[in-house]
This record gives sequence, structure tokens and C-alpha cells, in this order.
Amino acid sequence: MPELRKDPIIGRWIIIAQERGKRPTDFLVEEYKVKGGFCPLCPGNEKTTPDEVLVYGREWGAPNTAGWKLRVVPNKYPALVIEGELDKQGEGLYDRMNGIGAHEVIIESPNHKDRFSHMPPHDMLLTFRAFRDRIRDLSKDHRFNYVVVFKNFGRAAGASLEHSHSQLVALPILPRMVTSELDGSLSYYKYKDRCVFCDIIRQEIQQKVRLVCENELFVTVAPFAPRSPFEMWIMPRYHNSSYIEQDDNSLIALAEIFSETLRRLDACIPHVPYNFVLHTQPLRSGPLEHYHWHFEIVPKLTSIAGFEWGTGFYINPMPPEETCRYLREVKL
Repeated sequence: MPELRKDPIIGRWIIIAQERGKRPTDFLVEEYKVKGGFCPLCPGNEKTTPDEVLVYGREWGAPNTAGWKLRVVPNKYPALVIEGELDKQGEGLYDRMNGIGAHEVIIESPNHKDRFSHMPPHDMLLTFRAFRDRIRDLSKDHRFNYVVVFKNFGRAAGASLEHSHSQLVALPILPRMVTSELDGSLSYYKYKDRCVFCDIIRQEIQQKVRLVCENELFVTVAPFAPRSPFEMWIMPRYHNSSYIEQDDNSLIALAEIFSETLRRLDACIPHVPYNFVLHTQPLRSGPLEHYHWHFEIVPKLTSIAGFEWGTGFYINPMPPEETCRYLREVKL
């Protein structure tokens, strides 16, 4: 029988349609092929991108030349632009402002054939360090209230370039998803005097039903009400609301569990397209007792159609307890 599940943080309802139940091998995924050809993100083509705003690994040579391990550059076709003021205006009951923000591309490796899920943790670490360092820098700009960090892997997940990269967008307003999490977690905290994310982590570690993997500082769990099969959240074991407060030791542990998590996902469904997004506290908010930063990894295995758009419900054909069993038992 189908089951309705409620997300304990934002109150979103999910339909677990078990009669549509599938195995990992039942999902049709486009084979991953490196096409090659000209790539603006490859070494030697630095002049085809905007000037870098952060670089790791170049020990010699001028800026915007080869010899780097990771580069961050402004997006050549940005969703928002950094020059100008917000100029907030009202038009009757409508509100508008200029599209001010920052849109950057994190080029995760100089090797065109590298896949993020296959990178060793010490290389993956550079990406998580770049996220932290760029958010810290952008937080100094009074116009920005939030920085969204995300990765699209595979055409079905929105990737337009095959060279491994992620993106960040600095926003002058808080995204609705973040405000929903902040409001929902604050409501829980006021009622129970505890962080809902911390309670989730404690319960999943104890029950080991939706726990995918763990190390000393982080856990990977399947949420109780996942939007997609094999959705996973990576969370710090101990309460912290701010990603940019993480030191290098924490980021090393994060890279290790992220590597294991993505390798398990890739072993279950090779070449699966996915998105991951960082959820953290708003810029300059100060520590929040009710909120817990985390990464959400959502494979692109189901489609959003009329029912989902019309209701806000998601239909998931696999319960998280079953996907966790596959993820834990798969051979790496």
C-alpha cells in the first residue's frame, strides 16, 4: 500500500508508492561518455574564462595561466551581476529590485576526464575548502544575504559542461527553501528545546535503518521523507549552523564521507545524474541553536510532472529504508 510521509523539518509530504517499487538496476541512466573537444575549463584555456577569483595549487606563473589544481572564476553568463545597487522598488502590490549578486564556477580539477565521485578525498578536499573560502569572502558584501552552493552532474541534472565543476550564487534575499527550514527548525526548537537535525542524527545512528555511512565527524543518512530514490543528507554529527566556521580537519572528514557516499551511489546506479546543494545559515546571522548546516544529494531518477507541480507532493517509488540497504551492502 502507498504511504504518506511528512518531512519533520519543513512539513512537506511525500508519497512512497511502493507498488511502483524498483531495484537500482531498474533505473534507466544515460551512459556517461567524455565527448572531448574544446573546453573553456581545461588548462591552457584560462584566457577564455573571466579572471579567476581564487586559485589553489599554482606554484609559479602569472594569474590565469596553467599549473593550478582548482580555479574559481565568475560565470561567463551569470544569472546575477555583481555591479550596481539593489534599488528596491514597489509597483503597486508587486516588488522588484535589480538582479545584483555573484555567480561563480568552481573548476574542481584540471583533468577534463575526472569525475567528482571518483576523486580521492585529498583532491575533493580542495572543492570544499573553496566553498568555504568563497562564502567567507562574499559575506563581506553587505548586499548579499545568502550564498547557494550546488553541483549538477549529468545532462538530466542540468550540467551544461562535462568538465567537473560546481557553482555558487550569492543572493540578496533568502531562498524560500532555506527560510522554510529555518522556520520549521525554529518551531521545533521552541517546542522541544532541541535541534531537529540533532534529533534526526541521534535517532538514525541508534536505529541504523536509514544510516548510510559515518565517520567521527559526519553522518550520511537517507531522509525519512525523501523526494527521490537514493536521496541522502550529509550532516555534521555535532551541532553547528555555519559551514564557513569549519576548519581544515573538519573539511578533511567531510571529503572522506562525501567520497564514500558518492562512490556507494555510483556503485548502486553507475553514472547516475544528481544534484547536491549546501544548506547553511544566512550570512552574518550568528550561531543558530535550532539550525544545522548540511549537504543534500538528490539523484535525478524521477520526473516532476503535473501532479507534483500542482500539489507540491513528490512521488518516490522506493522507501529510504530499502535504498539504504542497497547503499550499505554494495561493494566498493
